[in-house]
Amino acid sequence: MANPLSRLARLGTLTTKVGASYLGQRVAGVFQDEEQRKAALEKVHSANAQRIVGQLGALKGAAMKLGQAVAQAAEGLDLPPEAKAALNRLHDKAEPVPFDVIRARVQAELHGDLGTLFRRFDPEPLGTASLGQAHAAELPDGTSVVVKVLHEGVEASVDADLGALRTMLKAGGALNRTRDELDAVFAEIRARLDEELDYHHEAENLKLFRRFFKDDPDVIIPGVHEGWSTAKVLTMERLEGRPISVFAPTAPDAARQRAGLALARSFVRMQYVLRCIHGDPHPGNYLFQPDGRVGILDFGCVRSFELPYIATYGGIGLDALRDDREAAMVKAMRIGALAYRDPGAEDAIWEFIQAIGEPFRGGLFTFGGPEDVVQDRLKAVVPRLLAQPAARNPRELLYLHRGLAGLHTLAKQLKVRADWHDMFVEHVTVCLDEARRAGVEV
Repeated sequence: MANPLSRLARLGTLTTKVGASYLGQRVAGVFQDEEQRKAALEKVHSANAQRIVGQLGALKGAAMKLGQAVAQAAEGLDLPPEAKAALNRLHDKAEPVPFDVIRARVQAELHGDLGTLFRRFDPEPLGTASLGQAHAAELPDGTSVVVKVLHEGVEASVDADLGALRTMLKAGGALNRTRDELDAVFAEIRARLDEELDYHHEAENLKLFRRFFKDDPDVIIPGVHEGWSTAKVLTMERLEGRPISVFAPTAPDAARQRAGLALARSFVRMQYVLRCIHGDPHPGNYLFQPDGRVGILDFGCVRSFELPYIATYGGIGLDALRDDREAAMVKAMRIGALAYRDPGAEDAIWEFIQAIGEPFRGGLFTFGGPEDVVQDRLKAVVPRLLAQPAARNPRELLYLHRGLAGLHTLAKQLKVRADWHDMFVEHVTVCLDEARRAGVEV
């Protein structure tokens, strides 16, 4: 990983180039007609996407992590296909860290020789992500494990990376929001990154979710081997299974349906029963058994919710099913999604709510089927939503909606079909009942 001064220089150069390119186009646009301005702006977007990918993909760390979030958010922005395609490359595997570096870091953290600590430690990584690298290994007793090692120096890069990227995105006009809203969103990203950089925290998350799903026959959460884990090295039970790219096109329909239902039910239970969600829905964080059971990995990014907040959010979903727009807007004010009553903002928020709620209206619905136009509806409404000053993106919903988007992507690949109405209503009702017993206004 580049040293801090080098990172600052590269991110600073990137920010300057991106900002200057948009400023230059604004000046040139004065002398262009509407069609010329649109074509020129598309070229600027695409060129900047290439710049972002080139720099952030090389830097790893918080810069690449946030870049991946931007790539995901770009699906809802009015960007040309070439720009979106370039940003999506940030989801590709990062360049692996040399094994000598990994060995030295593990030995320093676990205070011993690698050959003594492990019976076997595969020098070839299972995968390299923006914040860490995973290796297959065996404990001295032969137990198969995965050892995740935090990239060296990544903690020191967070503030510089977030600051530079915020400046760059603001300069590009991609985030046309108030300063307070941007501050809240970046504070949320920073809070989740701080947690992801502490493997003690992830170990506690793993134990929490493993207890929660211990009686669920369809969901598998890996256990933690605490004697081989620190704040920077995490050793977990190794789960077997296939990635969705292999499982979805080859599994029997019954196995795909079981897997899809397991994913949906697990997320709804996390959201409304545990009130704590897995916030990193990357396809690589799920392993599928041949019979449709699902292993869930990587619990560094987890978002918990207070009972009043998530109950009110769920209540908005029930309002949408009842077509009670006024009740939904009152609750949108309560959770911070609507800053003040404004017809334009309320129209956009209501359309957004209805798009998300489409699968839950009742009757069979197949994700990825001809009736699944959720993503198209969201792509149409999100730019209008972002243009409304009264419509806000509360920090509490940033990772919740990210999780929902990731779940939808997985369900589309599985072509899972069900009547989703009862699953949703059942769990929201349980949450609302609990809130009422606690004296919470819902």
